[in-house]
Parts: sequence; structure tokens; C-alpha cells
Amino acid sequence: MKSSKLYGLHSVQAALDYSPKKIQQAWVDSGRQDKRLSQAVDDLLALGIVPEKVDRKRLDKLADNNNHQGIVIAVEMPGELTESDLKTVVENLTEPALFLVLDNVQDPHNLGACLRTADATGVHGVIVTKDNATGITPTVCKVASGAAETVPVYQVTNLARTLRWLKGEGLWIIGAAGDTTQTLHNTDFTVPMALVVGTEGKGLRRLTKEQCDILVAIPMLGQVESLNLSVATGVFLYETVRQRYPAAK
Repeated sequence: MKSSKLYGLHSVQAALDYSPKKIQQAWVDSGRQDKRLSQAVDDLLALGIVPEKVDRKRLDKLADNNNHQGIVIAVEMPGELTESDLKTVVENLTEPALFLVLDNVQDPHNLGACLRTADATGVHGVIVTKDNATGITPTVCKVASGAAETVPVYQVTNLARTLRWLKGEGLWIIGAAGDTTQTLHNTDFTVPMALVVGTEGKGLRRLTKEQCDILVAIPMLGQVESLNLSVATGVFLYETVRQRYPAAK
């Protein structure tokens, strides 16, 4: 299992809340005392982890000079799952499938934000490409705020092949695209489906696009041509929630 460092009170608290057993070591600022830091230290002590008290210079180095707020932890990183794992999950689902597919998304901030939204909207898993794309990194975990632990991430070698297999299993492949007259407001998202989103600017790759059953756009009323990838993903996923769970509050 790969290990990495998380820093900052928010990220540490997320690790304490969602994956306390994966915390391996901790360092805290020997010269800082405040309520939130003290609470984090108490929570670590309750797990049997005694934080090492170090000076700020050491913490700066551990956090690669990022804003650590006086605390850094070493954690066992969540790993990506395989195509075989994906097939097992799809074949055993007892409710309409909802997967998010990210086509060569390289920005860890976008992946982290998408994972957070995926958790909130009941996505069964996020599918990413193995090459030319980001995997689970400390930045992804920090942005995801715990969702990297709760949402399965499946890493596939050949995305077009995976999409063909999903279609064979009865899923609709719905691609997010700006160059179509079909909008999310007149698209049925209650069907078993995989929502496919491409990189900002370039969008979906040609081979990926060819595997989509339908291409769907978000209506844009202003001058900007497209939304940030994670924002667009959120719009699509919450439209899916609205259609599938009309009584949800």
C-alpha cells in the first residue's frame, strides 16, 4: 500500500472521520496551541498515535511548504480498483447503475471535487483512465474531504472497451458535450447509466465519443462556452438526483 502525507486541519479531520485506521504517523507544531489543533491531537492519541512535536521548519518541509496549520500526518492512501472489480460491482447491482467516467482528466483538484460530488449524489463508482490521467494523490484526498475513501475509483486501461462492456451490461453511455442540441433537461437520467465527462477545453476524445449512446449539453445563457469540469459534473449529477429521487429533500 502506498503511503503519503496529508496536511492541514481540514484534511486531517477528514482522515480521522473516514479512515482513522489508515493514519500511520503524525507531526504537530511544538510552538502552536489552539482548540482545533488540540482536538486533533486528542483524537490521534485516542487512536494510539502519539504525534511528534517538531518545529515549524520541519513541518514546512514535511508539507512541501504548503499551508499545514501546524499538523501533518502520514496515511495509507486509498488505492484505485481494477476493471475486474468494476465488473463484479456492475454485475451485482440491484438498483439502476450510476457511474461517473472521467476521460483523461489530469487535474487532481478536478478529480477530488468530482469525488466529493459523486459521494453526495450516490454514484456507484468513478471510472478513470490508467494513462494520461490523475489517480488518487494527496491533493485529490485533500480536495475530496473524505470522499476518496467512500467512492470507489476504478482504473481502466482501455476506456472505449470498458464503455462497450458497460453497454453490453445494459447501461446507457451518456456523454457530456457542448456541440449538441440535446440538453440535460430533456434527457432521461433514471436509466442505468454511465455519465462520461472529458477534459476542459478538449472535451471527450473521439473514440470515447463514438461509444456514447447520446451526447447531452448544459444550456449556457451567457458568453462563456463551457463550465469548469467539476462544476459541469455536479450539474449533471444533481439533475440525475432530481429525476431519480423527486421527493428528496
